[in-house]
Amino acid sequence: MEQVSAVNSPAIKKGRKFDQVVEGATKVFLRDGFEGASVDDIAREAGVSKATLYSYFPDKRILFVEVATHEMRRQADIGAASLDTSRPPEEVLPLIGHKLVEYMTSPFGQAIFRTAVAESSRFPEIGKKFYECGPMQVRERISDYLRSAIERNELKINDIELAAEQFAELCKVRSVTCCTFHNDESYDTDHIIAAAVEMFMARYGVKK
Repeated sequence: MEQVSAVNSPAIKKGRKFDQVVEGATKVFLRDGFEGASVDDIAREAGVSKATLYSYFPDKRILFVEVATHEMRRQADIGAASLDTSRPPEEVLPLIGHKLVEYMTSPFGQAIFRTAVAESSRFPEIGKKFYECGPMQVRERISDYLRSAIERNELKINDIELAAEQFAELCKVRSVTCCTFHNDESYDTDHIIAAAVEMFMARYGVKK
């Protein structure tokens, strides 16, 4: 596909087969990654012509951003829907941590992260979109839960968004780093997240 700057590219054209293209591209990107995904394979999987594909997305990066944005929001919605936010932090925070790490260490999560980092210097819009739909959305979802726990007097936090980011980073220790750098060092996700929750509660938990 023609390399068009994501910053200066026109608004994405949406039409009758737009969702069909995104769905097909998602399958190919999940299977082959960003670099391995070809225009021919995406068009074939989506059941559209290459001309139709180009009419919606003149650049593979733009298509990848759309797929990544859609998938990250979908994952966030699934995660939020599965959580009982009325439960105490000791029960909810481990679930949030596991869902976050599971996604960040998944092949697709890693593909999104690597592509965003690799391309954001040349195409800042890719990095911006990744941040808005990834780290920023994680921060907002965790913050929402922390507010409910504060209202129940289970947590005492002055800077809620900072605390949300701190918890997310604590959960990603070792596991995400090892996956990112293809390090085969062993790690125990349950232990890491349990330690993250313990540390978080030691700082922000309300003593009963």
